[in-house]
Amino acid sequence: MATDLKEFVHSVVEANSQDLWELSRFVWEHPELAFSEVQCHDWLTDFLERRGFTVTRRYLLDTAFRAEFDAPGGQEGPCVVLLCEYDALPDIGHACGHNLIAESSVGAALAVVEAMKKYRDIRGKVVVLGTPAEESHCGKEPLIRKGALSGVDAAIMAHPAPFDVVAIGFAATQKLIVRFKGKSAHAGVITEGGKSPNVIPEMTEMIFNVRALNSKELIELRRRVEACFRAAAEATGCSVDLERKTSYMNVVHNVAIGETYRKHARAFGVSFLDDDGKNVAPLGGATDCGNVSYRVPAIHPLFGLRADKGSANHTRGFTAIANAVDSQQPTLLVAKVLALTALDLLRDAELLDEAKREFEALKLPPEESCKPRCNELNQNSHVNKQ
Repeated sequence: MATDLKEFVHSVVEANSQDLWELSRFVWEHPELAFSEVQCHDWLTDFLERRGFTVTRRYLLDTAFRAEFDAPGGQEGPCVVLLCEYDALPDIGHACGHNLIAESSVGAALAVVEAMKKYRDIRGKVVVLGTPAEESHCGKEPLIRKGALSGVDAAIMAHPAPFDVVAIGFAATQKLIVRFKGKSAHAGVITEGGKSPNVIPEMTEMIFNVRALNSKELIELRRRVEACFRAAAEATGCSVDLERKTSYMNVVHNVAIGETYRKHARAFGVSFLDDDGKNVAPLGGATDCGNVSYRVPAIHPLFGLRADKGSANHTRGFTAIANAVDSQQPTLLVAKVLALTALDLLRDAELLDEAKREFEALKLPPEESCKPRCNELNQNSHVNKQ
């Protein structure tokens, strides 16, 4: 059945390739910033509803959505989520290729649904979870706290990049906004330095990103950084206000699911930088898929596009690449690989059990105890020193 299923998934994705290309172009041509993805939310939900999904618009957040489909063979079974991103960056639009993430996740879901209809031994549920505000606002975290992952067995997605890799390290990071207030006596400023060069302001503001390899190290590093700001306030007789934004947790890649993804991708001729146990240097960037991976087994592989030298993610060059015709073939291929991975999780109880055992063996904080950890990372801190 494996060969038949691969060919079936391939045929479904190819049959929908023009519609998926239009989906991608719509998202790319309507770059909307975090929590403002109104047009993309409406377009994606309309698209999925026409394809037979049960859609909940404005799911827990104004521009989030949930589109689900129960297997005709029986809904009692696993629930696999395909994460869908569609927010853009200021000024440079879809320079992180979130239009292709939306395309690949939706394309995978279409193939899973058609497979469910054809192969009645497949039981369970597939969900496309529309997650806004990945860029800078960690939009998946408020969704998680509101219960978006309740009953979910696994979550998968793939992200465009200049190269292919299944498992690569993403940083844990948190933004700090630091405001010093005092008498006009000190002019060390970054984002707010007054209006005139010959007037020393009474308030200065700085914005920092604190990064570490994992969330545990991030907490300790943040404490040390904040101690520096408090000491500066004490030394100069100022007050200091420290505001912590929502933190991004590092990605915990599930090996069992990741190797399933690798197996299917290699069957299509894809090779990865981390094949055969090769180590790949971690990235300095972060993703809120990390917050998902602390709650359920998850993967966040990267799929390679034909990027010109210097056209990495978050550059204008990558914006153009995200809308290039040449980027369609690798994106559609990833949709097929995600679909086959999701179908394995739905059909193969041993694989899902292995993924869950691996997840539990990591001794990550369970959902309820993870909330205090996130609260410790995310709570605002106000320290006043005169």
